[in-house]
Amino acid sequence: MPEPRVAIWRSAMLGGSETFVRNQGDALTRWQPVYLGATKVDSAVARESDLIAYPSPRDRKSFLRLRLTGGSPRLRRLLEEVSPGLVHAHFGGDGWLVSGEAKRLRLPLIVTVHGHDVTRQPASTGAHGVRYRRNLRTVFSRAAVVLAVSEVIRSKAIGWGADPAKVRVHYSGVPIPPAPDPAPKQWDVVFIGRFVEKKGVDDLLAALAGLAPRRPRAVLIGSGPLLAGMRAYARELGVDATFLGMQSPGDVRQVLLASRLLAAPSRTAADGDTEGLPTTVMEAAALGLPVVSTHHSGIPEAVVDGETGLLSAEGDRVGLAANLSRLLDDEGLREKLGQQARTLMTSKFDLVKQTARLEDIYDEVTAGRSG
Repeated sequence: MPEPRVAIWRSAMLGGSETFVRNQGDALTRWQPVYLGATKVDSAVARESDLIAYPSPRDRKSFLRLRLTGGSPRLRRLLEEVSPGLVHAHFGGDGWLVSGEAKRLRLPLIVTVHGHDVTRQPASTGAHGVRYRRNLRTVFSRAAVVLAVSEVIRSKAIGWGADPAKVRVHYSGVPIPPAPDPAPKQWDVVFIGRFVEKKGVDDLLAALAGLAPRRPRAVLIGSGPLLAGMRAYARELGVDATFLGMQSPGDVRQVLLASRLLAAPSRTAADGDTEGLPTTVMEAAALGLPVVSTHHSGIPEAVVDGETGLLSAEGDRVGLAANLSRLLDDEGLREKLGQQARTLMTSKFDLVKQTARLEDIYDEVTAGRSG
């Protein structure tokens, strides 16, 4: 009997920072993933095999119709061709885009909410906010199950109207590689993420500057609207910071292995945007790196303060600097916390185990037994 198909939907298929979507889909063993998107993104994790509903600029009007009405004959035909057993959409807004056609075709829908889709976006003002909140309530009502990437994100989804009985915490998980061999350390501190306010890159640079006269070697991976400003800020502060831009997953792994610790100084942005549970935190921990981060959103679910990393308050640059200094000065503590971080990832965030649980949810939903 052939494996049932799941249509994995992300409107922009697929951003370079969204390896969690690809990793989860590729880890399925009992369900066959088919990746569907509205538009194609040129990134290291995009694939030629991704099915794109609106591949050319001439399709703009059709895509606009979908965005305005939640319906599109073209998307419906694509879903009919794929003939999935269910649709799994990532992010609440994208879930709404596909929910109308899924409903028309009587396809069960699962939606994973990740962060900004239940924090910043529904808090938007004006007509955009009104429309987004209406669409979010609609997709919550249409979804058989809503998956949240952390307990905090679950509470946010419920706060915006999701039925608590439908919303479950499901950690996407990360691959647990074999224990890496010791490697020379080129970098003291590594940061990986988009250069946006909630990532707290300016807090990190200020904390590094606060360690003077010591000048830790920092490497920052990623892109985003604040990248140019953060480069200038690092120069202004005299921080030893190397900005590598976007990197492939393989290159990111090599940088992690060549680093002493990961810094993830996340905070709530002025517009309310928050993290869900950053994948990079889990990926670093799975390689045995301790994490210096903040008491923000779902991060304490993956970084246990004093056991697998060190946490400070959001925006506390002095506390962040103290935690960086403590770990950089104590190799034994780094190794201890890194080993315990890897153990936690193996027991609680293993991609293989988490994806097996996801497939159980798929089975449950398609059998009509979801809550």
